[in-house]
Amino acid sequence: MKLNFIFVLLNICLWIFLVAVAGYVVYLVIKALRKYTRSVPVRKEKAENAKTLGEVLKQHRLNCKMTQEFVAETLGVSRQAVSKWESGASAPSTTNLMALAKVFDVSAEELLKETQKN
Repeated sequence: MKLNFIFVLLNICLWIFLVAVAGYVVYLVIKALRKYTRSVPVRKEKAENAKTLGEVLKQHRLNCKMTQEFVAETLGVSRQAVSKWESGASAPSTTNLMALAKVFDVSAEELLKETQKN
């Protein structure tokens, strides 16, 4: 009889523990969902403010007062290639990105980091 009572008591403790764990998991899920839904405006604003690589390249070219033609001649590519990079129709190769960074007197890493700012 005493052994039966211990098993029942252990069973009750196990159920209480499982219910507590399940409750805590539900609490964490609700907390995460609330945080996620509150961050929607921030994520939306960040996406709107994010610059593409093309926009960054164009901004640097204009800041350096260079034409697409000049950049193209310096890199040994066509003006249309530079135009496609700036419009986002294509992306420069790694070699061309390094050359662009040198022409604009910045690091390639800096060019790429500017696409992630804000």
